[in-house]
Amino acid sequence: MGKPNFETLRIYELAETLADMIWNVVREWDSLAKDTVGKQLVRAADSVDANIAEGNGRGTYRDDRQYIRNARGSLYETKHWLRRAY
Repeated sequence: MGKPNFETLRIYELAETLADMIWNVVREWDSLAKDTVGKQLVRAADSVDANIAEGNGRGTYRDDRQYIRNARGSLYETKHWLRRAY
């Protein structure tokens, strides 16, 4: 049994959906909010699924594991920026 492609992983789909939702919300903010919290929030949210994809593409279990940890860090950063935005 081979390693699954990141695009078939449920966690990747959820992270991608979260990032899309955040983009849609931040687009509606005024320029000050977009330039401060908004950009940081979008970058952090985009980084979650990007890290999952990159780790999967690296080809080794060790790399995949490290990038999953990075994705978790980005998820926590996203949570922080969501709290700030609220």
